[in-house]
Amino acid sequence: MTKPAIKLATYQDIIDLPENMVGELINGYLETHPRPAPKHAVASSSIGAELVSPFQKGRGGPGGWWIIDEPECHLAAHVLVPDLAGWRKQRMPALPETVWFEITPDWVCEVLSPSSTRLDRMIKMPIYAELGVSYLWLVDPLLQTLETYQLHDTHWLLIGSYTDDQPVTIAPFAEHTFLLSDLWE
Repeated sequence: MTKPAIKLATYQDIIDLPENMVGELINGYLETHPRPAPKHAVASSSIGAELVSPFQKGRGGPGGWWIIDEPECHLAAHVLVPDLAGWRKQRMPALPETVWFEITPDWVCEVLSPSSTRLDRMIKMPIYAELGVSYLWLVDPLLQTLETYQLHDTHWLLIGSYTDDQPVTIAPFAEHTFLLSDLWE
């Protein structure tokens, strides 16, 4: 008995999703999860608030970055939607005219939630390494932790773990310090 051929997902599958769902194409398959819950959204928004002013706008910091919430990244055969991503302006001097990005980010931040933790850690982390993302942050608003990684050859190297009220001064944004607890409020 012959197994039926597996139909690979297409970008149209993402377009056809209900508005309350986020879709990604990973290894030819459609991965979906609901829009973020409030604790997830607050953590993601707070990280963006900490980074946009000094790194994108250059207010009290060096500038030179684009920091984008939930960018749709068309990279290799994948369509990935990290919670936050950053590009050095020297690599991407202007924003694209499309609604998606085709340049690999320099930094990605995934905010973990019960519906996305397995996908973010087990599937997307290796893909980000394969694509050459230089830095990866994993934020867990339930455990109130931040793990930071730097790409070393083709593997992730843990460069910091933060919890409680620790001050965070970490690459690639080491010119700015913030309290981890600020992400949960």
